Amino acid sequence: MKTYPQTTTAGLQNPPRSRTFVATMSAQPYITFSDEQLIKVGNAAVYLTQRLGPLSKTKLLKLFYILDELAIKKSGIPFLNLTYKVWKFGPVSEELFIDLSSDLKLLAGYLAKEIQDGDTYLKPLADFDDAEFSENDIALMDDVVERFGQKTATDLVAYTHRENSPWHTQAKAQNVLHLLESEQINNTEFAIDMSQLVVHDPRKLALYIGFKEQH
Repeated sequence: MKTYPQTTTAGLQNPPRSRTFVATMSAQPYITFSDEQLIKVGNAAVYLTQRLGPLSKTKLLKLFYILDELAIKKSGIPFLNLTYKVWKFGPVSEELFIDLSSDLKLLAGYLAKEIQDGDTYLKPLADFDDAEFSENDIALMDDVVERFGQKTATDLVAYTHRENSPWHTQAKAQNVLHLLESEQINNTEFAIDMSQLVVHDPRKLALYIGFKEQH
């Protein structure tokens, strides 16, 4: 995954008081995905929406995060290897948030949008392709569907914001927890350090660090 200079930010030097999201919908995300990674993200989205039915943007983004969190806890290796930022409704992959908030580009060919009762939902556009998935990957997705599939987006936000979660820990460490919870700001540029999930396990931590160094 290649990282480019920041092009769309909401700086914390002068935190905005507006409750409107301040992330710019840039046509050129500053993090790009490898073909292999994007295929896995797209097919994971297809799998989840096939199993659970049309999903809201927030719920799908939360399920992506939960896949990575549980995979790292289990083996030290991320599932989708996304970068998650500390946002009000975060942790959020900014690049996928942008894509799902406008005309689909990264996930075009995998998902389509439909309107239900005035709200926008995402539904599968393609058949699931398991070429990038191991049996353990499928089992993990099934576990997430079973444990989290019937929860609301609000429930999932609360889960990812639980005390001592990576989101909560990072927000607190960067002194933005109160600002986010009081809605004085809606997003930050702080990336969540997912290694904290396995910092107590030297073997898994070494696997995580090694994986990140290679990707």
